Amino acid sequence: MKLMINHQTHYQYTENAKNSIQYIKMTPQSNAHQQVLSWAVSVPGKTQSQFDSFQNVWLTSTQRYTYQNLTIMAQGIVEINPQSMYAIETDLNPLLFLQLTPSTLCNVEMKAFAAHYVPQISYQNLQRLSEALLAHMPYISYSTVVNTTAIEAFEHQQGVCQDHSHVFIAMCKSLGIPARYASGYLYVPDSSHLASHAWAEFYLDGFWHSFDISNQLYTPSSHIYVAIGRDYWDVAPVRGIREKGGIESMSSIVQVLPC
Repeated sequence: MKLMINHQTHYQYTENAKNSIQYIKMTPQSNAHQQVLSWAVSVPGKTQSQFDSFQNVWLTSTQRYTYQNLTIMAQGIVEINPQSMYAIETDLNPLLFLQLTPSTLCNVEMKAFAAHYVPQISYQNLQRLSEALLAHMPYISYSTVVNTTAIEAFEHQQGVCQDHSHVFIAMCKSLGIPARYASGYLYVPDSSHLASHAWAEFYLDGFWHSFDISNQLYTPSSHIYVAIGRDYWDVAPVRGIREKGGIESMSSIVQVLPC
């Protein structure tokens, strides 16, 4: 299935900004699940490309001039395999994804919740945990922010795909199961405007398995991978610093269309 992606991020500032650096992870790579037929990231300034420690493509863009508007655009065509049963493999040791981060910590209540649905580690019990998590934390748009931790989202009993992924990853780690955060795009028929998406993956019985908690999808058949990491902060599409600029506002749009 060939998909065309158009991802635009627009920044506006109330005052002139200057001397900014943008760290951009918006470039998918070809693998067993997907083939990148064409892709380009457009951003003003000078740009360098490298790989981060998780083998994601990492662009660094610098703007040494003054501006009040900045647009980053990523677009291209990716062909995915809708028959994929497993998540993508990498050369990274799965044990790396047992490492805790501030966003993926568990409290006592979360550990008890996980133990209740996963008395024994199995794919079926982890699927039960996924279903229970969505019931406990319904998807509610704009109910959290990027800084919301797994503990905070679980206590508030609501969240978005980032929160579902963080909570599930935290619980997997508490059970001794390597788990990672995947970011990218999700294709849903009859919908042309979608936000960037995130889902969780865990390592069991020699394979990485993909669990999209928010949509209760258990294969990556509709997903385009962009980056993987321990949590959102490892894969954030855009992070940066700047001088001045006053108050920043940001808007984005993502289109995923068949072609």
